[in-house]
Amino acid sequence: MIGDVEFVDQIWWFVSRSAGIVAWVLLSLSVLAGMSISGRRAGEMAKGRALPAGWALDLHRFSSSLSLVFLGVHLGALVLDDFVHFGLGELFVPMMSQWNPAAVAWGIVAFWLVVAVEATSLIRRRIPHRVWRVVHGLSFLVWLTSTVHLFVAGTDVEQGWFRVVQAVVIGLVVLTMVWRLSTLGSSARRVASSAGVGSLPIEEAVNVDQVDTRERRELSA
Repeated sequence: MIGDVEFVDQIWWFVSRSAGIVAWVLLSLSVLAGMSISGRRAGEMAKGRALPAGWALDLHRFSSSLSLVFLGVHLGALVLDDFVHFGLGELFVPMMSQWNPAAVAWGIVAFWLVVAVEATSLIRRRIPHRVWRVVHGLSFLVWLTSTVHLFVAGTDVEQGWFRVVQAVVIGLVVLTMVWRLSTLGSSARRVASSAGVGSLPIEEAVNVDQVDTRERRELSA
């Protein structure tokens, strides 16, 4: 009975923890889909072909939007929770939290980076493409800071089942990042090779009979 009472008293704390984990997994899925899209597109563009993103783009958008929903649940449950007592300042201003301020600050940084990425995506057609691309490139930094927040602030990190989730998710992201970097390198080499071939001077055929005797001897030598 006492255990049931404690569970009810801490229900919002459990909801916040669960929602934070789900938001991180969905964010990881969005990053994986995004890197898959950009990597395949870079490879095909280097070959002179355009590749439609298709289902990967839909997955990227869906998982990104759904991660925001669970992020909202994560933050809202912290406000309703009486176990730690988070106010608006503790949620949105780094180092204001009395509970693990540095660990919470990593999550706040990740939150504001998410806001920047999503805001520029919503107004993508109204801003220069280069600006959107640079800000959207922060998505990996969002994943990195949220992962640090998960490790240093998460109370479920030591659980065996969650260690398996961590290993799988982080392994997939790292492997995809390595593949993405290798794709960028190969694309750059193809572009450089194409540029080099296009810039090579075309040597004109020389008719030896049309040059004088001295030049003919030099050509023959």
